[in-house]
Amino acid sequence: MSKRVAVVVGVGPGTGAALARRFSAEYAVALVARGADKLKSVADEIRARGGEALEAPADVTNAREVHAAFDGIRAKLGAPDVLLYNAGSGTWGTIAEVTPEQFEGAWRTNAFGGFLCAREVAADMVARGSGAMVFTGATAGVKAGPKSVAFGPAKFATRGLAQSLARDLGPKGVHVAWVNIDGVIDVPGRSLPMKPEDLIRPEAIAETFWFLAHQDRSAWTMETEVRPFKEKF
Repeated sequence: MSKRVAVVVGVGPGTGAALARRFSAEYAVALVARGADKLKSVADEIRARGGEALEAPADVTNAREVHAAFDGIRAKLGAPDVLLYNAGSGTWGTIAEVTPEQFEGAWRTNAFGGFLCAREVAADMVARGSGAMVFTGATAGVKAGPKSVAFGPAKFATRGLAQSLARDLGPKGVHVAWVNIDGVIDVPGRSLPMKPEDLIRPEAIAETFWFLAHQDRSAWTMETEVRPFKEKF
């Protein structure tokens, strides 16, 4: 428990793995996602480089599983100093195509899971008078398209959660930020009909999260966005 602790929620081959690698340079990292095999692969890579990593499998939409995962993190690594909430998914479609179950599922993964994880770390951060929570957002959380009828409201809710947390916890020393990922992420192994320069590199996203988590408290950023240099906005 000698290192500071960062928890990465939503660890896939793209942004989540990049966040875990970046923060493992100076933190013991806990990795949270549903797929235990996926977590082990990233954790093994970090440990092979001399870092400290802990797999904490959990379904972020299940309050009991989230609490059990964070109990394990606190027991084995210590109270988290940083929460990076990167879990996010949703079914794409119009109001005629998306089912009520798909709409609720998108909200649960993005907003409800973010609420559960923030609730697990807030008390320790407030007691310590420091900490950071950074949430992965999306363009749909700012302007939802016709096929974002489920994903858009879910990301809007996540953004609202982050804003509320920032107003509540900021004066208590806890920095809360939300990052709009405005573009397509270059996920390893995924084939897209786009040039590399049209995509956002996960490692570049991780640098933005690192910067936000370590800003001087006299100049905190609540919302920011990242996009490829070619993206129109």
